[in-house]
Amino acid sequence: MPSTSYHLHLPDEFTSCVVFASPHSGRDYPWSFLRGTILDEHTIRSSEDAFVDRLFDCAPQFGAAFLRAGAPRAYVDLNRACDELDPALIDGVRKVGNNPRIASGLGVVPRVVANGRAIYRGKLPRSEADKRITRIWRPYHDKLGELLVQSRAQFGTSILIDCHSMPHEAVRQSGKKSDLPQIVIGDRFGASASSEIVERVEAAFAQAGLRVVRNAPFAGAFITQHYGRPSQNQHAIQIEIDRSIYMDEKTVRPNGNFHPFRKLLRGVVADLAAIGPQQQEQLAAE
Repeated sequence: MPSTSYHLHLPDEFTSCVVFASPHSGRDYPWSFLRGTILDEHTIRSSEDAFVDRLFDCAPQFGAAFLRAGAPRAYVDLNRACDELDPALIDGVRKVGNNPRIASGLGVVPRVVANGRAIYRGKLPRSEADKRITRIWRPYHDKLGELLVQSRAQFGTSILIDCHSMPHEAVRQSGKKSDLPQIVIGDRFGASASSEIVERVEAAFAQAGLRVVRNAPFAGAFITQHYGRPSQNQHAIQIEIDRSIYMDEKTVRPNGNFHPFRKLLRGVVADLAAIGPQQQEQLAAE
């Protein structure tokens, strides 16, 4: 098993109602897992949000909590519901309904990594899936839920910024290269966060000179759906960053722009951490 479900970084003093989280940047690959996969140690990382945790690790300096995964996404996907079990991978699981994520091999225990490459030769026992959910998935979500409850109790509002990265191929579209989005904000088409907060998040990235779009091609998955409850003053927004900006996707290594981009994002994180009840009251009064 990975050594820990998550790593939690807290500020000296909580001054922000924002909680930053990175559920797909975990890179603690157990030897038993690597021994059991048909993929090499490089390919198995293709679904990982590599280095996203390093891009957002300044959050505690601005009074906000930062939660990052310990286990890799290829081992257990924290952005899936715990009952999204794949019958094509896990023994004893029956197909229930039509879930496109499960059908594509991207359930809570993934069957494939990027580009549909199979992780295993055969099936896994149900006990293995249950173990990963109990020891990795549940502790992460217990802690994330706790942080959001604490934030709402202290500030009256909690805002989850769920941090991800996306392959450059995912944002390719017709038109000039300069038109391609660098940041995709997902609020499940308005269901997971108030429009005022989403506008503020979008502005923070746009003011940094980044090209931003909403909900296409990613609108948010389980985490934004589960934790986004704007009617209860709990908001969840997914952030996807084009990996090619800061890393070499083929070698899974930071590129020459990594440190300048990380510095740029520091200003964005500061702006995001400043979003809070005080600003909402001001917006409501206008």
